Amino acid sequence: MTSSSVDCGQVKDSLKRWSADFDAKFASVLIPAGDAPAELVEAMRYAALAGGKRLRPYFVTRCCVLSGGCPEAAFHAAVAVECVHTFSLVHDDLPSMDDDDLRRGQPTVHRKFGEAMAVLAGDALLTLAFELVVRDLPDAAWASDMVGELARGVGWSGMIGGQVIDILGEDKASSVDLVRSIHAMKTAALFETSCRLGALAGGADASVLSALSRYGRCLGSSFQAADDILDVTATASQMGKKVGKDATAGKQSLPRAVGIEESRKVARRLADEAVCALDLFGREADDLRALAKFVVQRQH
Repeated sequence: MTSSSVDCGQVKDSLKRWSADFDAKFASVLIPAGDAPAELVEAMRYAALAGGKRLRPYFVTRCCVLSGGCPEAAFHAAVAVECVHTFSLVHDDLPSMDDDDLRRGQPTVHRKFGEAMAVLAGDALLTLAFELVVRDLPDAAWASDMVGELARGVGWSGMIGGQVIDILGEDKASSVDLVRSIHAMKTAALFETSCRLGALAGGADASVLSALSRYGRCLGSSFQAADDILDVTATASQMGKKVGKDATAGKQSLPRAVGIEESRKVARRLADEAVCALDLFGREADDLRALAKFVVQRQH
């Protein structure tokens, strides 16, 4: 499949339909079974149900099916991953981090609910993710595997560690190696974790788990490369948030390190590597192949 063969509008429409169904189920999960402060629940739901591509839960679900499972078996893991992703956005937007006023076209959580509530809403979403990822699992060994995968993707060697490297890299000399590390940890780690959680939920064997891990890892780095490009080339209305932030903050980014055109080549190469990782699955994985191509062609 070549980049030109992908209909971006068709991919977006398909993902939008899937996301609408997922969001309805997601909303039903974000209702506490016991007592919880109403203000906290409101902030969590405001952040989590504001829309978005829902790529990560889609990967969980589809990788489960490709591994021989059913979508229902992956549902709680898919919701857990989206809770983690939402937590990361809420905290990224804080004044002490990226200090953003808009996210997905609406005021950020700390602008609407205050900084303290935003911190606590993010904390609660992260904690909820670990509750959800083991919900309804039949045995302790399976639960241990799922928790371990989620913790590694999110923690000090994964997404949170990548955020730290991103912050510490501000105003330092541009470094391609540093950019690659940030992309691998901050974004690709959670993409890979999403695919691995889905594979584990579906009972994948070692070869399937390895292939889907590679897909997620390569696609995550391609996605972040494309995001770096869009921060330079897209408008705020397209992105639903402030653009040009990387340059203003002196952040490490691929365009700053190698330029826009070379950044596009890198994003396409990584997307192609993600597609190659799916050779094991035949036509059944065509939607994931199309998504890999879509990632580098998207306008927001």
